[in-house]
Amino acid sequence: MFREKIKVLDCTIRDGGLINNHDFDEKLVKEVYKAISSAGVDYMEMGYKNSKQLFSPDEYGLWKFCDDEVIKRVVDGVESKTKISVMVDIGRVDINDVKPASKSPVDMIRVASYVKDVDKAISMVNHFADKGYETTINIMAISRDQGIELDEALHQIEKESRVSVVYIVDSFGALYQEPVEVLVKKFKNILTTKEIGFHGHNHQQLAFGNTIEAIIHGANYLDGTVYGIGRAAGNCPLELLIGFLKNPKFDIRPILDLISNEFVPLREKIEWGYIIPYAISGMMNEHPKAAMALRKTDKREDYREFYESLVELGLD
Repeated sequence: MFREKIKVLDCTIRDGGLINNHDFDEKLVKEVYKAISSAGVDYMEMGYKNSKQLFSPDEYGLWKFCDDEVIKRVVDGVESKTKISVMVDIGRVDINDVKPASKSPVDMIRVASYVKDVDKAISMVNHFADKGYETTINIMAISRDQGIELDEALHQIEKESRVSVVYIVDSFGALYQEPVEVLVKKFKNILTTKEIGFHGHNHQQLAFGNTIEAIIHGANYLDGTVYGIGRAAGNCPLELLIGFLKNPKFDIRPILDLISNEFVPLREKIEWGYIIPYAISGMMNEHPKAAMALRKTDKREDYREFYESLVELGLD
């Protein structure tokens, strides 16, 4: 599958940080950056740009805040064409703390937004565009928001924002191929001056398949993570995506070495990937927080009881 316009964004450290409070050490992040760069991946997302007034550095690791100086230490000495991305959440960042792009190692800022907050997202991306950054709006939990409000939000983005890319985000891993097709076509029909992106979660082992479906219908910005690391069941595995794309600019070998050397051992320390409670939350189109909480209890393998508890809450 070769299409020159396709861009791949690795969000290993950003989405993987949702497992361990963004507390990866700098050595690991540098190893990821070196491998991602050698593999020819277009972007690497380091983490979040959150306000230290709202989140304590005593409770969270470096990648909750992505200070420019920390990023510079990681990228220093690595010859790379890979661009750096960070994500911001509405209400969790002081946009005035973000330096102009000309004074920062960051190239792209992605704004995560629910449909109801699109007006705020537009204001933010326009602010960051004024500072010289590439921008995206990532519409989260879209499996819950496919009605007229979504159409109105997309029209507003098209008319009022200078954003470059708008992402379909399957936050709950609930989408199947048919709704992915419908959503990509809808986005392309309304957002005639924007690129479309897709970010899948793997609760039902469909993140890779749904990403392929998004590609088929014209999504050109694609997210993946090394070894599928990410919150709960994780994300589309980067190695599968690179293998599928057949673009000669990508080289899977550095990613395979990275998995062998860093992520197989890491998988013994922190948990991610397809597990039945996450599958159940995906089937029910629910946030995986209840499943994540279950995994910390002595009933972590009592799948039927967990399923019944969600049914009793009317979530089926």
